[in-house]
Formats: sequence, structure tokens, C-alpha cells
Amino acid sequence: MAEKKTITVEQVRSAIRRPEVQTKTLKGLGLNKLHRRRTLEDTPSVRGMINSVRHLVRIVDEKA
Repeated sequence: MAEKKTITVEQVRSAIRRPEVQTKTLKGLGLNKLHRRRTLEDTPSVRGMINSVRHLVRIVDEKA
């Protein structure tokens, strides 16, 4: 069985004064405070969520 790809994301900017949809996207990713990191499964839906808030987060690590 192949290992699942994972991606580690860190929140680097605040969601204050951002549209509500961006705040909800961060919460959906498990990020709600600065410098929080989450390791998530690398799926198209997660990539789309990261892409929609790419100015607030950074990708720390990608593992295959």
C-alpha cells in the first residue's frame, strides 16, 4: 500500500480584517492562530483551500 502524500502548512498572517470566507477557510484547514502548523493530506480540495488563502499561509513541508 502506498503512503499518502502530506503537506504541512503554517499560518503566517492574521485573519483579522479579512473576508469571512477566508477566516472560515483557515478554520477548515485547522489554522486559527499565527504560527500554527497542521499536517494535512495532500488532496486537490486541500490544495484549493490553501490556494484561496495563499497570502495568509506558507507551505513548510511536502512529503510523498
